[in-house]
Amino acid sequence: MKIIIIGGVAGGASCAARLRRLDEKAEIVMVEKGPYVSYANCGLPYHVGGVIKEESHLLVANEQTFIKQFNVDARTNCEAINVLADKKEVVLKNVLTGEEYTENYDYLVLSPGAQSVRPPFPGIDLPGIFHVRTVPDARSIVEWIEKGNPFMSGMHRYSGFQTLRPKTRAVVVGGGFIGIETAENLIHRGFEVTLLQRGEQILLPIDEEMARPAEAYLRKNGLNIVLNDGATGFAKTEDGHLEVQTNSGKNYVADVVILAIGVRPDTTLAKLAGIEIGKRGGIVVDENMRTSDPNIFAVGDVVEVTDFMTKEQTLIALAGPANRQGRIAADIIAGRKASYRGTQGTSVIGFFDGTVAWTGISEKTLARLEEKDYEKVYLYPNSHAGYYPGAKPIAMKVIFRKSDGKLLGAQALGLDGVDKRISVFAAYLQMGATIYDLQEAELCYAPQFGSAKDPINFAGFVAADVLAGDMPISHWPEAKKGFMLDVREGFELAVERVDGAVNISLGELRGRLNELPKDKTIHVICRSGQRAYYATRMLAQHGFDAKNVSGGMLSLAQTHLFSSNPD
Repeated sequence: MKIIIIGGVAGGASCAARLRRLDEKAEIVMVEKGPYVSYANCGLPYHVGGVIKEESHLLVANEQTFIKQFNVDARTNCEAINVLADKKEVVLKNVLTGEEYTENYDYLVLSPGAQSVRPPFPGIDLPGIFHVRTVPDARSIVEWIEKGNPFMSGMHRYSGFQTLRPKTRAVVVGGGFIGIETAENLIHRGFEVTLLQRGEQILLPIDEEMARPAEAYLRKNGLNIVLNDGATGFAKTEDGHLEVQTNSGKNYVADVVILAIGVRPDTTLAKLAGIEIGKRGGIVVDENMRTSDPNIFAVGDVVEVTDFMTKEQTLIALAGPANRQGRIAADIIAGRKASYRGTQGTSVIGFFDGTVAWTGISEKTLARLEEKDYEKVYLYPNSHAGYYPGAKPIAMKVIFRKSDGKLLGAQALGLDGVDKRISVFAAYLQMGATIYDLQEAELCYAPQFGSAKDPINFAGFVAADVLAGDMPISHWPEAKKGFMLDVREGFELAVERVDGAVNISLGELRGRLNELPKDKTIHVICRSGQRAYYATRMLAQHGFDAKNVSGGMLSLAQTHLFSSNPD
């Protein structure tokens, strides 16, 4: 049996290694048109920033690794230029010599990945404009930064006349993973960085109120974020700088420009092979990663996947799913049973000391689907026991189904402990868990790592109280239209207050119940929702219609303050 794998990196390389472990006799050929068969493309921004100092550290496995350890005929600088599906042949080209030749196959695995979006803007091919997709891309950026002009090439180290560092500016186009990570790393290298985002927020998979604190935190750390404005063209100024032109008409001067607009599946070979392309532009595959041609499989960023939550077809370019898909294709080729469950989009991004992570479905996706059977809660537990030094609050949004409590999605941000909480949510989500399962989760606890009531448990407790009717909740848009009761202490109102809210502290509330209306819904406010919960329980048992405003003043900061004042 002969298998040809086109493309390495995550999906293709995983498929090749897995195939060899399952079948020692199979003839496996893996071709990669670039110079590296498997590398950590997620680490590229950090090589640009100097965090990963050596380029070689990005290389996961080289050509010789696959040849010697796995007996895989790995060929770099080898491009597949055609697929003759009816003959089960692939036309290959040595990109160094131009030589073309044909290889036959029993099974073909397509793992060409995705191409960076490069719109036909005027001036887009000017020197100093880069993508961050491959190791050579990162190398070119580093070389440009270090040699692109006299200062960046090191003249300041030996010129006695140059005593001040000249301003170096960068423009990053796109507010997703690569754009934000590269922007941060350029700031670390001393650049003044502007990030242009065509949409209304960065990190489009998460809900707006969760993106706003992230934007504010990035601004605090020196990133100039420009929303609702995108690049339309590029030009070179008279003094040799780059100029980025935008929809708004405003121009931004830069020494280097990073294009991080997104990616699209590289389906060139798939189209030549005559296999089916989906509505989203990716290769259509079944749960076994098999295409419309039974002898051709496809994995990684090139395929359309089923959204685990919505069951819609979508494109999700993530390394974890690509690796799993490669293994599944190998299993099927080797005669084993395996199937891909779908992708739930579990993601995490770190910038400066902050972290944002998410999994499952967002509220805006539920709104797009016109789904009404859901509720959300906002909570702000500490990353570990509050009495142990270094605890930081985690801002969490948990979405669940009202009818049965099924967990639908979670988003979190903070300075500590964010990633592991979303990883736990992700595992529960894939198993179809409910918020009641979160209550019973038995997780690691020591004061430096967590709390006896972990944030995961806490989310379950809060959500279960909501569904049980023990803690009716409202959200700020509703609360602001009704009667609001603020149960914080008076001195807290000197810091922040809500116009029109009646203030009776929790400690005084039992003695002042006669001041509250019984013919109105009372929306109860505190800083994070905990004291408001106590007050809500008290009021309910005294015959009042009371609701806890979920997340209290902290959720207001997310849903209102950051929206009206990004700084």
